[in-house]
Amino acid sequence: MMKRPSVSDMLENKTTRYSLVIAVAKRAREIAADGKKRGIVLDEKPVLLAIEEFKKHKYNILEPDINE
Repeated sequence: MMKRPSVSDMLENKTTRYSLVIAVAKRAREIAADGKKRGIVLDEKPVLLAIEEFKKHKYNILEPDINE
């Protein structure tokens, strides 16, 4: 069983929880669509795969600077 990372570990003190949730959901939809397109049956849920990718820093969340 995969250990799930805490939200605070993934936030890196610069990303809001909202941004993290939106980014993971978007990436999970991309993973599911890609699997369906290729005819691949995924062993794990797309959300768990997306969380793991963000945890390993394969993707970064870019947010606009609020002060601008």
